[in-house]
Amino acid sequence: MTDPAGRTTLAIIVVSYKVRELLRACLAATYASLALSPELDAAVWVIDNASADGSAEMVAAEFPQAHLIASPDNLGFAGGNNAVLRALGFSGAEAQRGGGAEESGEAEQPFVIRNSQFAIPNSQFVLLLNPDAEPIGDAIGQMAGFLAAHPEVGGVGAQLQYPDGSFQHGAFRFPGLLQLWFDLFPPRPRRLLDSRFNGRYPRSLYAVGRPFPIDFALGASLMVRREAIEAAGLLDKGYFMYAEEVDWCWRIQRAGWPFFCVPAARVIHHGGASTRQFRSQSFLNLWRSRQRLYGRFYGPARRGLAAWIVRLGMRAELARTQAAARRGEITAAESDARAAAAQAVVQLFAAH
Repeated sequence: MTDPAGRTTLAIIVVSYKVRELLRACLAATYASLALSPELDAAVWVIDNASADGSAEMVAAEFPQAHLIASPDNLGFAGGNNAVLRALGFSGAEAQRGGGAEESGEAEQPFVIRNSQFAIPNSQFVLLLNPDAEPIGDAIGQMAGFLAAHPEVGGVGAQLQYPDGSFQHGAFRFPGLLQLWFDLFPPRPRRLLDSRFNGRYPRSLYAVGRPFPIDFALGASLMVRREAIEAAGLLDKGYFMYAEEVDWCWRIQRAGWPFFCVPAARVIHHGGASTRQFRSQSFLNLWRSRQRLYGRFYGPARRGLAAWIVRLGMRAELARTQAAARRGEITAAESDARAAAAQAVVQLFAAH
């Protein structure tokens, strides 16, 4: 909603897990960005997924204006965001594998929210922001301004960059079979990885600086309109990690709400800080999420072909792992862990 003074209401959600120092930088940059956009009536929400590294205590001590939820359990990216979305007044429905929004059947967890009495209900826009992301300048205002000026648009992403200032893709086409093949069998020449064949948008579109339509933006910095969320439902917590935003954007697009990238909104994204902490588990989480995504958005023939490509790719990964172990490039323990993860993915996709 927009208040009588014409200010835009915005809720910013940061889901954090064991990245205290990055979270500190994220929040500092977020509040600095908001200070450059006084037209925004914004509230920052931090949900800490049982980090046990002092993250929640740091937020309480250094950012007392933030709404803080210290979850006793790791809810994952989708579950953490959904907890805040419910606190913001969105329904408790979550997307299920069938594609619709159905009741999850689980009791809502009784979170203790600090500063909840100052929360802004029914925010017009919601920004999902990774704890390893840092808005630059008025990036948040640029994103909200575009959505406010284009009521037919469901959501926007920013132009991401690495900490050294180099370009990072943050907007993509919905994943197809060629992208899956490229992921498992990197092409020659390598520049094809940066092309539309791999779901990327041309860098020239970003360089021009004008907003352009996209399929989806990374959840590292993704702002969505309230009506679009209400049309598509909450995130699907069945993913736990990876592909949640792909699924969400796909459902929002199917509900009639397009997405755009706003290159004027620049955000530093460190990338993978939480997931690097559990590499084998992250590998399995990735492929479980992709299987779930294919099951929802691919037809039977396409699902079968995707499963065949994945099994073929995992067998190639097993061969590369064994070769690296023979050359002494990785330890026997690492070789065993990689091989076990690849074999688990083969079994995961065997039913297809």
